[in-house]
Amino acid sequence: MRPVPRVFVGLLDDAAVFPPGNAPLAGAVAAHREHRAAWHAAMVGPLLVPPEDVAGVPADLEIGVVGSNDAVAQVIDSERTIRQIEVPVAKRGEDPQPGLRELLALIGTTDVQGYAEIPLTWGLTAALDVLAEARAAGLPVAPKFRTGGLAAELFPTPVELAAVICACRDRALPFKLTAGLHHALRHTDPETGFIHHGFLNVLVASAAAADGAELADVANVLASGDAIPLVTAVRARMEQERPLWVGFGSCSIDEPLADLRVLGLLPNSKEALT
Repeated sequence: MRPVPRVFVGLLDDAAVFPPGNAPLAGAVAAHREHRAAWHAAMVGPLLVPPEDVAGVPADLEIGVVGSNDAVAQVIDSERTIRQIEVPVAKRGEDPQPGLRELLALIGTTDVQGYAEIPLTWGLTAALDVLAEARAAGLPVAPKFRTGGLAAELFPTPVELAAVICACRDRALPFKLTAGLHHALRHTDPETGFIHHGFLNVLVASAAAADGAELADVANVLASGDAIPLVTAVRARMEQERPLWVGFGSCSIDEPLADLRVLGLLPNSKEALT
């Protein structure tokens, strides 16, 4: 069986129960077990669930809990293997500091890896400074950003996303992304007209930022729809760890795998087993 290239290890958290997938919990659990038993298991992180679904997940599965501070706090001590918690600390336009302080206090009592989802609006820079200070003090916490959703304003431009990546680079902050990363390459959804970021673009852009690239150069990578330079850049890093970018929650594990196979970055299922 072929090993998963190091650059893709842990890239995909299983967010099957969240929109737009909205899989029933039982089906998501069954599918997650299949992924955990497959050759690509090293690519797949925990099953992400809302707090109200925690009790329905079998105790032998690692999970990530995604919800408000209060809701997460109510289930954090459940008899489940909670690998991480992910909390939106503010709505767009709100000050993220109060919610961020609550999350840091919760992480301080549990020592579970936490992700603070911060809107890409007012208060972002100050929130990143607080997270950097918390990490320096030993708390297992990192930022999380939304790269899509049901409205156009939830899709950051390449320059906006590049600025966030570089800001995390400058503070030695790993980051996680969520929503909108349905395919490897930047593309326009024919139904909504929304322009989606490509997860391969993000991987290459993050690596470029980690290597010291300027913001404009990082933005150019994010804006590219040309597969050849992106694939070439990834091939050069296949056996290196992914810098800066922790990964992303995907409502489909199969779609990213299929895109990587088409681009020649992963073997097909039969090849992987030889």
